[in-house]
Amino acid sequence: MAHSIHGAFESWTLPVPLTLAMILIALLYLRGWFQLQADSLNAIPAWRAGSFLLGLFLLWAALGSPLAALDMELLSVHMVQHLLLMTLGPALILVGAPVVSLSHGLPKRFVQAVLVPLFRWPPVQKIGRLFSQPVICWLTAAAALVGWHVPSVFALALQSHVWHAVEHASFICFGFLFWWPVVQPWPRIPAGPRWSFLLYLFLATLPCDILSAFLAFSDRVVYPVYLSTSRQFSMSALEDQQCAAALMWTCVTIVYLVPAAILTMRLLAPRSAGEDELPHSELHRVVASQADPQSIEVS
Repeated sequence: MAHSIHGAFESWTLPVPLTLAMILIALLYLRGWFQLQADSLNAIPAWRAGSFLLGLFLLWAALGSPLAALDMELLSVHMVQHLLLMTLGPALILVGAPVVSLSHGLPKRFVQAVLVPLFRWPPVQKIGRLFSQPVICWLTAAAALVGWHVPSVFALALQSHVWHAVEHASFICFGFLFWWPVVQPWPRIPAGPRWSFLLYLFLATLPCDILSAFLAFSDRVVYPVYLSTSRQFSMSALEDQQCAAALMWTCVTIVYLVPAAILTMRLLAPRSAGEDELPHSELHRVVASQADPQSIEVS
C-alpha cells in the first residue's frame, strides 16, 4: 500500500492554472478584507477570513493535490474528494462572507462597470431568486449526489477527463447552492423561519444515508473499475467500498450536525451578545461603498 501511495505522489504534478487561480482569489479576498479593516469597517471577523481561506484550500486539495491522483485508485479516496468539493469547501467559503470582501478586493472600476450591471440584469436576478429557494437548493444537490453515483454515470466520469471535470464542477456548484440557505451569506435576505433549516439539514442526510447504506451492505462491487486498482492497496474492492460508505455516513452526519447545533442555539438565544453579524443595512453600506450607491438595491 505504501508503495502505491508513493507512486501516486511521484506521478503527481502541480496543476499550475488551478493553483494560480486559487492564489489570485485568496489575494483578492485578503485585499478586500484588509481594506475593510483599514476603513474601520469590521464587517468580517478574522475567523471568517480564515474559514474562507481554509475552504479555498480544501477545494484545491480535492482537485490539485496528490489526493486527486488517487481518486481513480480507491473509491474511499474518491469519496473524500467528493466530500471536500460538495460539503466542506463550499460551506467554509460561504461562512467567510465572500461577497463583501471580494467586492472590495476587486478593482472598483470592474465592480461598477461589469458586476453591478450584471447582477442588476433582470434575467440574472430571476435566476438568482429561483436558485436561492431552499427547495431548489435541496433538490439539485440531492440529484447531483445520487446522479453521479449511478454506476454507469460514475464509470463515464472516470473514463472521460471532460466528464470528470463536469462532475467536479457540478459538485462545487451544487455544494454552494445547498449551503446558501443554511449559511445565508449577504446579500441574501433570510426568507422563512430559521427552524425550517433544521428540517432542511435533517432531510439532506437521507440521500447520503441511503447511498452509504447501499454501498456498505451490498454484497458485490458496485463500481467494477476499482476491482483491479484496490488490490494494490492491500484491501479488496469490497472493503474499499465499505470504507467509502463509512466515510460518507460519518462525515456528512458530523458536518450537518454542526450547523444544526448552531442554528438551535441561535433559535434559543436569537439576540445573543456573542453574535457578530452586522445588520443587513450595514452590510449594504459596506458593499455599496465599493460600487455606485444607486446601483445596488436591497429589498
